[in-house]
Parts: sequence; C-alpha cells; structure tokens
Amino acid sequence: MKRWFDRKFTLDLPLSTYRNVCKRLQGVPGRLEELLLNLPANVLTYKTSEQWSIQEHAGHLLDLEPLGMGRLDDYEAALSVLRPADLQNKKTFEANHNSTPIQTLLSEFKRERFAFANRLKDYGEEFVQRSAIHPRLKVPMRVIDFAFFVAEHDDHHLATISELIQKLDHS
Repeated sequence: MKRWFDRKFTLDLPLSTYRNVCKRLQGVPGRLEELLLNLPANVLTYKTSEQWSIQEHAGHLLDLEPLGMGRLDDYEAALSVLRPADLQNKKTFEANHNSTPIQTLLSEFKRERFAFANRLKDYGEEFVQRSAIHPRLKVPMRVIDFAFFVAEHDDHHLATISELIQKLDHS
C-alpha cells in the first residue's frame, strides 16, 4: 500500500458532493467497529517493529480528531494557513493504545467523530468554499477539500487495518 505521505490529491470536488463527504466521515466509526469488535486482543495488539498494531491504527484516528476540530477553528477564524499536524505522530507513539480496551478506543472515536461530522454538517455553502493553505501540502484547501482529505486518511487506515487482519488470519 502506498504510504500516506506519498499520496497526491486533486482538490476539486464539486460542492454538490459535500453532504456525501460528511456522511462518509460520519460512517467511519461504524466501519471501524465492524472490522475490530470481534477480533481477539492478541490480533488487535500484534505489532512488528516496522508498523503499528491494528489497535494503534484505530488509536491514531482518535488521536487526530482534535487536529480536525482545530482546523475547523482555523477556517472559522479565517486564518490563511491551517495549523500543522505532528508529522512524527508523537501522540500515537506515546499513547500506548495497545493497553486501552478496544471498546474504549472505539467509543471515544465515535464520540469525537460525531462531534466533528455534526460541526461540518452545519456549515453553509459559502463557508464550505472557504480556503486556507494546508501546511504540509502547501496548497489552498477548501473546507470541502479538508473533509475529503480526512475521509481519505480514514480510508487509508481502514485499508491498512484490513490488510493486517488478512495477513494475521493467514499466518
């Protein structure tokens, strides 16, 4: 699978797709639960030196929710540049997500994501077109583009989790 930081994005979604992107974001907690709830702890927390465990991927999605809310604050404040992400993912590496019950991670992610999705849902068409520079990509990103970017990041981790599940199931 292509590394997240190697992905290129075309940020030209029509505004008519905004509600679809919001629904996609709202559906991630359910998709994550479907993948993880019936897995045994030893599968969820299995880790190699090269990559995170399945549970750490889930925790990483939770770790990024405050960044998403903060970037919505940036759009609301009409800032020209969005706040940066921690590109070293320090929070995820330090969180010890493997020691947290998966139900706790999933319920916290669901709560945080629904708050994020509900906030997005309330924006009008004019606001959704508001733009700010994405600090890593160095390109203007509208609110709709940002929502799409988050959805793509979610899917990247869901796909990685699915691959890990399949790999562990066949080992």
